[in-house]
Amino acid sequence: MSGHSKWAKIKRAKGKEDQRRGAEFSKLARGISIAAARGKSGDPAMNPILRLAVEKARAANMPKANIERAIERGLGGGEGGVFETVTYEGYGPSGVAVMVTASSDNRQRTTASIKNIFERNEGTLGGPGSAAFLFERTDGGMKAKIPITFMGEEATKIRNLLQNLEDNEDVDEVVHNAAL
Repeated sequence: MSGHSKWAKIKRAKGKEDQRRGAEFSKLARGISIAAARGKSGDPAMNPILRLAVEKARAANMPKANIERAIERGLGGGEGGVFETVTYEGYGPSGVAVMVTASSDNRQRTTASIKNIFERNEGTLGGPGSAAFLFERTDGGMKAKIPITFMGEEATKIRNLLQNLEDNEDVDEVVHNAAL
């Protein structure tokens, strides 16, 4: 009868659920902190972005204390640093230009992480202005001036780079000039 412990089964299931909820709460708390910092107000009635973030957190049953801590952190108080928005530019496989917007409380950690993702996917992280000239600002954000079509193995490599960048918890938006 080894391996048939009811408690062990419950413990594993609860552990997985707690891990999933913890990751979700971290992401929601981060969104609340960023919204509070951008709106420069901790009052959801005065800050519509914060109000939306708090509503999402409440829908996910996030504890009120966690929400309040996230608001305080966004306003510069509490533990952890203040979130700042950083833009990275680089080139992926086959010369595809990529712009990455990230929000981070630790710029050095985020830069190292983004650089590592580029290097693991046959790309290079460039300096400011190295890829920005290939994009233009629109009402909805950024878009490529001249999209380039890629097919086959090249397209797969580019998709891998873009997916790895989007999976990074600090990354808010990834824009590229590849028409996949």
